[in-house]
Amino acid sequence: MKRREFLKGATVGGAGAVVAAAAAFPAPAIAQTMPEIKWRLASSFPKSLDTIYGGAEVMAKYVSEATDGKFQIRVFAGGELVPALQVVDAVQAGTVEMGHTVSYYYVGKDPTFAFAAAVPFGLNARQQNAWMYEGGGMPLLREFFEGYNLINMPCGNTGVQMGGWFRKEVKTLADLQGLKFRIGGLAGRVISKLGVVPQQIAGADIYPSLEKGTIDAAEWVGPYDDEKLGFSKVAPFYYYPGWWEGGPNVDAFINKQQFETLPKHYQTILKMACDHANIAMQARYDVVNTQAMKRLIGAGTQIRPFSKEIMEASYKAAHELYDELAATNPKWKKIYEQWKPFRDDQVSWWRVAEFNYDAFMGAMFARK
Repeated sequence: MKRREFLKGATVGGAGAVVAAAAAFPAPAIAQTMPEIKWRLASSFPKSLDTIYGGAEVMAKYVSEATDGKFQIRVFAGGELVPALQVVDAVQAGTVEMGHTVSYYYVGKDPTFAFAAAVPFGLNARQQNAWMYEGGGMPLLREFFEGYNLINMPCGNTGVQMGGWFRKEVKTLADLQGLKFRIGGLAGRVISKLGVVPQQIAGADIYPSLEKGTIDAAEWVGPYDDEKLGFSKVAPFYYYPGWWEGGPNVDAFINKQQFETLPKHYQTILKMACDHANIAMQARYDVVNTQAMKRLIGAGTQIRPFSKEIMEASYKAAHELYDELAATNPKWKKIYEQWKPFRDDQVSWWRVAEFNYDAFMGAMFARK
């Protein structure tokens, strides 16, 4: 009887009464825990590079799908919201909630930034993931980035990169003297010990600098991206390997306060989406680089290895720099003292199986 009287009252009272009655009942729990959130992400990369720029889009897609569209992250290319090499600054300040970049772009703040991406003669992609996820790297980096109001999450990897495009051949250390080379991260400080003049230039600005002769050489990523950016048109010699980037990690950086305001399950979804993008980017590069290299060689690109003289001098210079930093920078020292033995153990193990397998397969391929 009371139920009929309630419904009758709601009908007599009209639509307002119905709304009021509905409001008396709590919303389903799932609706309460799925708030609508819209974030902006600033990338350091041009939109034309569906590989490295695309990593952020892959992550954002999975976040949206996992939350039924409630948590949306809009991705902006380098320069659209903030300059490509100022992404971390924007995230740190809260200008944007999130960024997608490579941490070694910011070694000017502190050389320790490089560990989240790549250190010359460091870890390959699998080893980098091993260190980050299971080898103690993530807690060390989280502690470091907390001082910059940042949360870091691996969100892509290119695999070992090429050594770059050169307008002239470089066969000896003498050929490096005074060479103006676009190169990012700590590698610039390493090769400056060998007489090179390093230049840090955003991806979209490399081609015109190389074309005009403002720089003599440039490295970016690998065959697929480099082909898209057109470097082969202005520099015929393509060197390998990119010893400064054995397995560079691309990070999602999140403003710490913004991250902490997310519901816990949104935090987990975001992490899982970044983990997926981390794997997906590497897989895509391993596919597209293969065909791009064939096209470049077919079009006349001349592939060259760095000489043993250059490689060994670079290795020596890199480790001299690391020791110098350890003596003057406590933050670098703390991570380096854990990272270096991990790297050495990894190389020791990989020499047994992985390296030998790869060397054998390479030798068999060379016989064809």
